Amino acid sequence: MRWFRFTFIALALIVSFALMSGCGSSGTPSEPAQAEQQKEVTQGSDKGTVNEPQPEQTKVKLTMGSWRTEDRAAYEKIIAEFNKQYPNIQIEFNPTKNTEYNTVLSTALQTGGGPDIIQLRPYAAGRQLADAGYLEPLDGLPGLEQFSKEALLSASGADGKVYGVPTINSTTLVFYNKKIFEQFNLQEPKTWDEFLNVAETLKQNKVTPFAFGSKEGWILSLTHGALGPAFYSGNDFAQKIVSGATDFKSKEFLASLQMMKDLEPYFPDNYTGIGMDDMRNLFVTEQAGMMVMGVWEVAVMKEMNPDLEMDVFAIPDSSGKQTVTTWVDGSYAVNAKSPHKEEAKKFMEFMTTKTFGAMVADELLKLSALPGVEAKDPLVTKVSQLTYSDMATPYLAVVYFAGGNPSTKSALESSLQGMYLGKLTPQQVAEEVQKSADTWFKPGN
Repeated sequence: MRWFRFTFIALALIVSFALMSGCGSSGTPSEPAQAEQQKEVTQGSDKGTVNEPQPEQTKVKLTMGSWRTEDRAAYEKIIAEFNKQYPNIQIEFNPTKNTEYNTVLSTALQTGGGPDIIQLRPYAAGRQLADAGYLEPLDGLPGLEQFSKEALLSASGADGKVYGVPTINSTTLVFYNKKIFEQFNLQEPKTWDEFLNVAETLKQNKVTPFAFGSKEGWILSLTHGALGPAFYSGNDFAQKIVSGATDFKSKEFLASLQMMKDLEPYFPDNYTGIGMDDMRNLFVTEQAGMMVMGVWEVAVMKEMNPDLEMDVFAIPDSSGKQTVTTWVDGSYAVNAKSPHKEEAKKFMEFMTTKTFGAMVADELLKLSALPGVEAKDPLVTKVSQLTYSDMATPYLAVVYFAGGNPSTKSALESSLQGMYLGKLTPQQVAEEVQKSADTWFKPGN
Protein backbone atom coordinates (compact mmCIF):
# COMPACT_ATOMS: atom_id res chain seq x y z
CA MET A 1 0.00 0.00 0.00
CA ARG A 2 2.83 2.39 0.95
CA TRP A 3 4.60 1.57 -2.31
CA PHE A 4 1.43 2.31 -4.33
CA ARG A 5 0.92 5.69 -2.60
CA PHE A 6 4.55 6.66 -3.22
CA THR A 7 4.35 5.71 -6.90
CA PHE A 8 1.04 7.59 -7.37
CA ILE A 9 2.41 10.77 -5.74
CA ALA A 10 5.61 10.64 -7.79
CA LEU A 11 3.69 10.20 -11.02
CA ALA A 12 1.37 13.09 -10.15
CA LEU A 13 4.31 15.38 -9.49
CA ILE A 14 5.91 14.52 -12.85
CA VAL A 15 2.70 15.24 -14.78
CA SER A 16 2.14 18.46 -12.87
CA PHE A 17 5.69 19.64 -13.57
CA ALA A 18 5.32 18.89 -17.27
CA LEU A 19 2.06 20.85 -17.51
CA MET A 20 3.50 23.82 -15.65
CA SER A 21 6.58 24.00 -17.84
CA GLY A 22 4.44 24.26 -21.00
CA CYS A 23 7.11 22.82 -23.26
CA GLY A 24 8.34 19.57 -24.65
CA SER A 25 11.89 18.39 -24.96
CA SER A 26 12.41 20.47 -28.13
CA GLY A 27 11.66 23.76 -26.34
CA THR A 28 8.72 24.59 -28.67
CA PRO A 29 5.98 26.65 -26.94
CA SER A 30 2.82 24.69 -26.16
CA GLU A 31 -0.39 25.67 -27.96
CA PRO A 32 -1.80 27.64 -24.98
CA ALA A 33 1.49 29.54 -24.67
CA GLN A 34 1.53 30.28 -28.42
CA ALA A 35 -2.00 31.59 -28.24
CA GLU A 36 -1.18 33.82 -25.28
CA GLN A 37 1.96 35.15 -26.98
CA GLN A 38 0.02 35.89 -30.16
CA LYS A 39 -2.56 37.72 -28.04
CA GLU A 40 0.23 39.92 -26.64
CA VAL A 41 1.52 40.67 -30.13
CA THR A 42 -1.86 41.60 -31.59
CA GLN A 43 -3.44 43.29 -28.57
CA GLY A 44 -0.58 44.44 -26.39
CA SER A 45 1.95 45.86 -28.86
CA ASP A 46 0.73 49.44 -28.34
CA LYS A 47 1.61 49.08 -24.66
CA GLY A 48 5.00 47.59 -25.40
CA THR A 49 4.22 44.20 -23.86
CA VAL A 50 6.21 42.31 -26.50
CA ASN A 51 9.81 42.16 -25.42
CA GLU A 52 11.32 40.82 -28.64
CA PRO A 53 14.56 42.75 -29.33
CA GLN A 54 14.26 45.27 -32.19
CA PRO A 55 17.14 45.53 -34.70
CA GLU A 56 19.27 48.63 -34.10
CA GLN A 57 19.71 51.06 -36.99
CA THR A 58 23.18 50.77 -38.46
CA LYS A 59 25.19 53.90 -37.84
CA VAL A 60 26.76 55.39 -40.94
CA LYS A 61 29.72 57.77 -40.83
CA LEU A 62 30.05 60.42 -43.55
CA THR A 63 32.85 62.90 -44.15
CA MET A 64 32.10 66.45 -45.23
CA GLY A 65 34.69 68.44 -47.16
CA SER A 66 34.92 72.23 -47.19
CA TRP A 67 37.37 75.07 -47.74
CA ARG A 68 35.99 76.90 -44.70
CA THR A 69 38.15 75.91 -41.71
CA GLU A 70 36.57 78.87 -39.89
CA ASP A 71 33.13 77.26 -40.02
CA ARG A 72 33.89 74.16 -37.94
CA ALA A 73 32.06 75.19 -34.75
CA ALA A 74 28.98 76.34 -36.66
CA TYR A 75 28.76 73.17 -38.73
CA GLU A 76 29.08 71.03 -35.63
CA LYS A 77 25.90 72.75 -34.36
CA ILE A 78 24.22 72.30 -37.75
CA ILE A 79 25.08 68.60 -37.82
CA ALA A 80 23.79 68.20 -34.25
CA GLU A 81 20.47 69.68 -35.39
CA PHE A 82 20.36 67.25 -38.32
CA ASN A 83 21.06 64.36 -35.94
CA LYS A 84 17.86 65.09 -34.01
CA GLN A 85 16.05 63.59 -36.99
CA TYR A 86 18.75 61.21 -38.22
CA PRO A 87 20.79 60.04 -35.22
CA ASN A 88 22.21 57.10 -37.16
CA ILE A 89 23.94 59.33 -39.75
CA GLN A 90 27.16 60.64 -38.25
CA ILE A 91 28.87 63.44 -40.18
CA GLU A 92 32.44 64.60 -39.65
CA PHE A 93 33.10 68.14 -40.87
CA ASN A 94 36.64 67.93 -42.22
CA PRO A 95 37.68 71.20 -43.90
CA THR A 96 40.89 71.96 -45.80
CA LYS A 97 42.68 75.30 -45.99
CA ASN A 98 40.98 77.37 -48.68
CA THR A 99 44.11 77.81 -50.81
CA GLU A 100 44.72 74.04 -50.81
CA TYR A 101 41.15 72.77 -51.10
CA ASN A 102 40.84 72.54 -54.88
CA THR A 103 44.07 70.56 -55.27
CA VAL A 104 43.38 68.23 -52.34
CA LEU A 105 39.82 67.54 -53.50
CA SER A 106 40.78 66.99 -57.14
CA THR A 107 43.55 64.55 -56.22
CA ALA A 108 41.23 62.56 -53.94
CA LEU A 109 38.44 62.36 -56.53
CA GLN A 110 40.81 61.24 -59.28
CA THR A 111 41.90 58.29 -57.14
CA GLY A 112 38.32 57.25 -56.35
CA GLY A 113 38.25 58.88 -52.90
CA GLY A 114 37.19 62.21 -51.49
CA PRO A 115 34.59 63.17 -48.89
CA ASP A 116 31.04 61.82 -49.07
CA ILE A 117 29.64 65.36 -48.98
CA ILE A 118 31.57 67.92 -51.03
CA GLN A 119 31.44 71.68 -50.74
CA LEU A 120 31.22 72.72 -54.36
CA ARG A 121 32.90 75.78 -55.78
CA PRO A 122 30.32 77.74 -57.75
CA TYR A 123 29.71 77.90 -61.49
CA ALA A 124 32.56 76.69 -63.76
CA ALA A 125 34.64 75.01 -61.04
CA GLY A 126 31.73 72.94 -59.80
CA ARG A 127 30.56 72.21 -63.33
CA GLN A 128 33.93 70.67 -64.14
CA LEU A 129 33.53 68.14 -61.33
CA ALA A 130 29.99 67.34 -62.43
CA ASP A 131 30.99 66.90 -66.06
CA ALA A 132 33.83 64.60 -65.03
CA GLY A 133 31.33 62.26 -63.34
CA TYR A 134 32.50 62.87 -59.78
CA LEU A 135 29.13 64.08 -58.50
CA GLU A 136 25.74 62.45 -57.98
CA PRO A 137 22.81 64.20 -59.77
CA LEU A 138 20.29 65.69 -57.33
CA ASP A 139 17.38 66.40 -59.69
CA GLY A 140 14.13 65.62 -57.92
CA LEU A 141 15.60 66.06 -54.44
CA PRO A 142 12.77 67.24 -52.14
CA GLY A 143 13.13 70.95 -51.40
CA LEU A 144 15.26 71.79 -54.43
CA GLU A 145 12.27 73.36 -56.17
CA GLN A 146 12.46 76.34 -53.76
CA PHE A 147 15.58 77.75 -55.41
CA SER A 148 15.53 80.05 -58.42
CA LYS A 149 16.90 78.95 -61.78
CA GLU A 150 19.73 81.45 -61.39
CA ALA A 151 20.74 79.96 -58.04
CA LEU A 152 20.63 76.40 -59.36
CA LEU A 153 22.81 77.36 -62.34
CA SER A 154 25.67 77.80 -59.88
CA ALA A 155 25.58 74.05 -59.19
CA SER A 156 24.51 72.61 -62.56
CA GLY A 157 26.42 70.53 -65.07
CA ALA A 158 26.70 70.98 -68.82
CA ASP A 159 23.95 68.35 -69.11
CA GLY A 160 21.51 70.68 -67.35
CA LYS A 161 21.22 68.48 -64.28
CA VAL A 162 21.55 69.92 -60.78
CA TYR A 163 24.45 68.53 -58.75
CA GLY A 164 24.47 70.71 -55.64
CA VAL A 165 22.21 72.41 -53.11
CA PRO A 166 23.00 76.16 -53.06
CA THR A 167 23.76 77.16 -49.49
CA ILE A 168 25.34 80.62 -49.40
CA ASN A 169 24.76 83.89 -51.20
CA SER A 170 27.87 86.03 -50.99
CA THR A 171 28.20 89.77 -51.27
CA THR A 172 31.31 91.94 -51.39
CA LEU A 173 31.31 95.51 -50.16
CA VAL A 174 33.43 97.77 -47.96
CA PHE A 175 33.80 97.01 -44.26
CA TYR A 176 34.76 100.00 -42.16
CA ASN A 177 35.73 100.70 -38.56
CA LYS A 178 32.99 102.86 -37.03
CA LYS A 179 35.17 104.12 -34.19
CA ILE A 180 37.91 105.29 -36.56
CA PHE A 181 35.37 106.94 -38.84
CA GLU A 182 33.85 108.78 -35.88
CA GLN A 183 37.28 109.82 -34.64
CA PHE A 184 38.00 111.65 -37.90
CA ASN A 185 34.41 112.74 -38.55
CA LEU A 186 34.04 110.53 -41.62
CA GLN A 187 30.75 109.42 -43.15
CA GLU A 188 29.84 106.56 -45.47
CA PRO A 189 30.80 107.93 -48.92
CA LYS A 190 28.04 108.53 -51.47
CA THR A 191 30.30 109.16 -54.49
CA TRP A 192 33.66 107.82 -55.68
CA ASP A 193 35.35 111.15 -54.91
CA GLU A 194 34.04 110.99 -51.35
CA PHE A 195 35.39 107.44 -51.14
CA LEU A 196 38.86 108.64 -52.15
CA ASN A 197 38.61 111.55 -49.69
CA VAL A 198 37.94 109.08 -46.88
CA ALA A 199 41.03 107.10 -47.87
CA GLU A 200 43.15 110.26 -48.05
CA THR A 201 41.97 111.48 -44.64
CA LEU A 202 42.88 108.15 -43.05
CA LYS A 203 46.30 108.19 -44.68
CA GLN A 204 47.01 111.74 -43.51
CA ASN A 205 46.15 110.65 -39.98
CA LYS A 206 48.56 107.69 -40.05
CA VAL A 207 45.81 105.08 -40.36
CA THR A 208 46.15 102.49 -43.14
CA PRO A 209 43.16 103.22 -45.40
CA PHE A 210 42.71 99.68 -46.78
CA ALA A 211 43.58 96.32 -45.31
CA PHE A 212 44.77 94.82 -48.58
CA GLY A 213 47.34 92.46 -50.02
CA SER A 214 48.17 91.03 -53.44
CA LYS A 215 49.89 87.85 -52.30
CA GLU A 216 46.79 85.68 -52.91
CA GLY A 217 45.29 86.06 -56.36
CA TRP A 218 41.66 85.56 -55.34
CA ILE A 219 41.81 88.73 -53.25
CA LEU A 220 42.62 90.70 -56.41
CA SER A 221 39.74 89.37 -58.49
CA LEU A 222 37.41 89.85 -55.51
CA THR A 223 38.54 93.44 -54.92
CA HIS A 224 38.25 94.25 -58.60
CA GLY A 225 34.87 92.51 -58.76
CA ALA A 226 33.62 94.66 -55.89
CA LEU A 227 35.02 98.03 -56.97
CA GLY A 228 35.10 97.59 -60.76
CA PRO A 229 31.33 98.02 -61.37
CA ALA A 230 31.71 101.66 -60.30
CA PHE A 231 33.65 102.08 -63.57
CA TYR A 232 32.06 99.62 -65.96
CA SER A 233 28.40 100.01 -64.97
CA GLY A 234 27.77 96.64 -63.36
CA ASN A 235 24.85 94.72 -64.87
CA ASP A 236 24.91 96.64 -68.14
CA PHE A 237 28.54 95.78 -68.81
CA ALA A 238 28.05 92.17 -67.77
CA GLN A 239 25.26 91.72 -70.30
CA LYS A 240 27.21 93.47 -73.02
CA ILE A 241 30.32 91.37 -72.58
CA VAL A 242 28.35 88.11 -72.37
CA SER A 243 26.47 89.00 -75.57
CA GLY A 244 29.65 90.04 -77.37
CA ALA A 245 28.72 93.72 -77.62
CA THR A 246 31.98 94.63 -75.86
CA ASP A 247 35.11 92.96 -74.51
CA PHE A 248 37.78 93.31 -71.84
CA LYS A 249 39.78 95.80 -73.89
CA SER A 250 36.94 98.32 -73.71
CA LYS A 251 37.60 101.72 -72.15
CA GLU A 252 35.18 100.92 -69.29
CA PHE A 253 37.04 97.79 -68.24
CA LEU A 254 40.40 99.46 -68.71
CA ALA A 255 39.24 102.27 -66.40
CA SER A 256 38.42 99.68 -63.74
CA LEU A 257 41.96 98.30 -63.96
CA GLN A 258 43.49 101.78 -63.80
CA MET A 259 41.43 102.36 -60.65
CA MET A 260 43.08 99.32 -59.03
CA LYS A 261 46.48 100.85 -59.81
CA ASP A 262 45.45 104.30 -58.58
CA LEU A 263 44.46 102.92 -55.16
CA GLU A 264 48.01 101.70 -54.55
CA PRO A 265 49.02 104.67 -52.35
CA TYR A 266 46.31 103.68 -49.87
CA PHE A 267 47.52 100.11 -49.39
CA PRO A 268 49.69 98.92 -46.47
CA ASP A 269 53.45 98.91 -46.68
CA ASN A 270 54.79 95.79 -48.41
CA TYR A 271 51.27 94.84 -49.51
CA THR A 272 52.58 92.49 -52.22
CA GLY A 273 53.59 90.07 -49.46
CA ILE A 274 50.31 90.34 -47.55
CA GLY A 275 47.70 87.55 -47.66
CA MET A 276 44.22 87.17 -46.23
CA ASP A 277 45.30 86.38 -42.66
CA ASP A 278 47.42 89.53 -42.49
CA MET A 279 44.66 91.62 -44.07
CA ARG A 280 42.14 90.42 -41.52
CA ASN A 281 44.55 91.08 -38.67
CA LEU A 282 45.13 94.64 -39.86
CA PHE A 283 41.41 95.30 -39.79
CA VAL A 284 40.38 93.52 -36.57
CA THR A 285 43.30 95.05 -34.63
CA GLU A 286 42.07 98.46 -35.86
CA GLN A 287 45.21 99.39 -37.76
CA ALA A 288 43.24 99.79 -40.99
CA GLY A 289 40.06 101.79 -41.46
CA MET A 290 38.51 99.85 -44.36
CA MET A 291 38.63 96.46 -46.06
CA VAL A 292 36.99 95.31 -49.29
CA MET A 293 35.73 91.83 -48.48
CA GLY A 294 32.80 89.41 -48.44
CA VAL A 295 30.06 88.93 -45.88
CA TRP A 296 31.53 85.56 -44.82
CA GLU A 297 34.17 87.44 -42.82
CA VAL A 298 31.60 88.84 -40.35
CA ALA A 299 31.61 85.77 -38.11
CA VAL A 300 35.39 85.37 -38.22
CA MET A 301 36.12 88.98 -37.34
CA LYS A 302 33.54 89.10 -34.55
CA GLU A 303 35.12 86.05 -32.99
CA MET A 304 38.62 87.52 -33.25
CA ASN A 305 37.57 90.86 -31.75
CA PRO A 306 34.11 90.90 -30.15
CA ASP A 307 34.56 94.61 -29.34
CA LEU A 308 35.20 95.60 -32.94
CA GLU A 309 32.67 98.22 -34.07
CA MET A 310 32.32 97.63 -37.80
CA ASP A 311 29.79 98.45 -40.46
CA VAL A 312 29.53 98.18 -44.26
CA PHE A 313 28.68 100.37 -47.22
CA ALA A 314 27.99 99.80 -50.91
CA ILE A 315 30.48 101.03 -53.52
CA PRO A 316 29.52 104.38 -55.07
CA ASP A 317 30.40 105.53 -58.57
CA SER A 318 31.09 109.10 -59.69
CA SER A 319 27.38 109.88 -60.10
CA GLY A 320 26.30 108.48 -56.75
CA LYS A 321 24.93 105.17 -58.00
CA GLN A 322 25.83 102.34 -55.61
CA THR A 323 26.54 98.67 -56.22
CA VAL A 324 27.25 95.49 -54.28
CA THR A 325 28.65 92.44 -56.02
CA THR A 326 26.82 89.17 -55.43
CA TRP A 327 26.93 85.50 -56.41
CA VAL A 328 26.01 82.06 -55.11
CA ASP A 329 29.19 81.16 -53.28
CA GLY A 330 29.15 77.44 -52.82
CA SER A 331 26.80 74.50 -52.78
CA TYR A 332 27.00 71.05 -51.29
CA ALA A 333 27.10 67.94 -53.46
CA VAL A 334 27.25 64.16 -53.04
CA ASN A 335 30.32 62.21 -54.12
CA ALA A 336 29.26 59.78 -56.87
CA LYS A 337 31.65 57.18 -55.42
CA SER A 338 30.36 57.45 -51.86
CA PRO A 339 29.17 54.09 -50.47
CA HIS A 340 26.48 55.98 -48.54
CA LYS A 341 24.89 58.21 -51.16
CA GLU A 342 21.35 57.81 -49.83
CA GLU A 343 22.39 58.91 -46.35
CA ALA A 344 24.30 61.85 -47.83
CA LYS A 345 21.18 62.87 -49.74
CA LYS A 346 19.29 63.06 -46.44
CA PHE A 347 21.69 65.83 -45.43
CA MET A 348 21.13 67.48 -48.81
CA GLU A 349 17.38 67.50 -48.07
CA PHE A 350 18.08 69.04 -44.66
CA MET A 351 19.98 71.83 -46.43
CA THR A 352 16.79 72.85 -48.22
CA THR A 353 14.90 73.46 -44.96
CA LYS A 354 14.20 76.76 -43.22
CA THR A 355 15.91 75.30 -40.14
CA PHE A 356 19.19 75.02 -42.03
CA GLY A 357 18.70 78.41 -43.69
CA ALA A 358 18.21 80.06 -40.30
CA MET A 359 21.38 78.43 -38.96
CA VAL A 360 23.34 79.72 -41.97
CA ALA A 361 22.15 83.22 -41.09
CA ASP A 362 22.55 82.99 -37.32
CA GLU A 363 25.44 80.57 -36.75
CA LEU A 364 27.55 81.23 -39.85
CA LEU A 365 26.41 84.88 -40.05
CA LYS A 366 26.05 84.54 -43.82
CA LEU A 367 23.27 85.01 -46.33
CA SER A 368 21.28 81.85 -46.92
CA ALA A 369 20.64 80.96 -50.56
CA LEU A 370 17.20 79.74 -49.45
CA PRO A 371 14.56 82.40 -50.19
CA GLY A 372 12.81 84.14 -47.30
CA VAL A 373 15.38 83.56 -44.55
CA GLU A 374 15.94 86.48 -42.19
CA ALA A 375 19.01 87.03 -40.00
CA LYS A 376 19.09 88.10 -36.36
CA ASP A 377 22.44 89.90 -36.59
CA PRO A 378 21.93 93.56 -37.61
CA LEU A 379 25.08 93.69 -39.76
CA VAL A 380 24.10 90.54 -41.68
CA THR A 381 20.60 91.99 -42.03
CA LYS A 382 22.04 95.18 -43.57
CA VAL A 383 24.12 93.18 -46.04
CA SER A 384 21.04 91.12 -46.91
CA GLN A 385 19.02 94.26 -47.60
CA LEU A 386 21.72 95.58 -49.90
CA THR A 387 22.06 92.20 -51.63
CA TYR A 388 18.38 91.85 -52.40
CA SER A 389 18.06 95.37 -53.78
CA ASP A 390 18.58 96.91 -57.20
CA MET A 391 22.19 97.61 -56.17
CA ALA A 392 23.19 93.99 -56.76
CA THR A 393 25.44 93.18 -59.71
CA PRO A 394 26.99 89.79 -60.61
CA TYR A 395 30.58 88.94 -59.76
CA LEU A 396 31.76 88.94 -63.37
CA ALA A 397 34.90 86.81 -62.99
CA VAL A 398 33.09 84.06 -61.06
CA VAL A 399 29.65 83.92 -62.64
CA TYR A 400 30.69 84.24 -66.29
CA PHE A 401 34.48 83.96 -66.65
CA ALA A 402 35.69 81.20 -64.35
CA GLY A 403 36.06 78.91 -67.38
CA GLY A 404 39.16 78.11 -69.42
CA ASN A 405 42.35 76.30 -68.47
CA PRO A 406 43.76 78.23 -66.75
CA SER A 407 40.57 80.20 -66.19
CA THR A 408 40.05 83.78 -67.27
CA LYS A 409 39.52 84.58 -63.60
CA SER A 410 43.02 83.22 -62.92
CA ALA A 411 44.40 85.27 -65.81
CA LEU A 412 42.93 88.41 -64.25
CA GLU A 413 44.46 87.55 -60.88
CA SER A 414 47.95 86.75 -62.13
CA SER A 415 47.97 89.79 -64.40
CA LEU A 416 46.96 92.10 -61.55
CA GLN A 417 49.72 90.60 -59.44
CA GLY A 418 52.09 91.39 -62.29
CA MET A 419 50.77 94.96 -62.40
CA TYR A 420 51.42 95.45 -58.69
CA LEU A 421 54.93 94.08 -59.12
CA GLY A 422 55.55 96.67 -61.84
CA LYS A 423 55.72 94.14 -64.67
CA LEU A 424 52.44 94.97 -66.47
CA THR A 425 50.45 98.11 -67.23
CA PRO A 426 46.64 98.20 -66.86
CA GLN A 427 46.45 98.05 -70.67
CA GLN A 428 48.52 94.87 -70.72
CA VAL A 429 46.35 93.36 -67.98
CA ALA A 430 43.28 93.96 -70.15
CA GLU A 431 45.00 92.33 -73.12
CA GLU A 432 45.96 89.26 -71.08
CA VAL A 433 42.42 88.84 -69.78
CA GLN A 434 40.94 89.11 -73.27
CA LYS A 435 43.52 86.69 -74.64
CA SER A 436 42.42 84.14 -72.04
CA ALA A 437 38.72 84.65 -72.76
CA ASP A 438 39.32 84.19 -76.50
CA THR A 439 40.57 80.64 -75.90
CA TRP A 440 37.19 79.35 -74.68
CA PHE A 441 34.45 81.95 -74.33
CA LYS A 442 31.83 82.13 -77.06
CA PRO A 443 29.71 85.33 -76.81
CA GLY A 444 25.97 84.82 -76.88
CA ASN A 445 26.10 81.17 -75.67
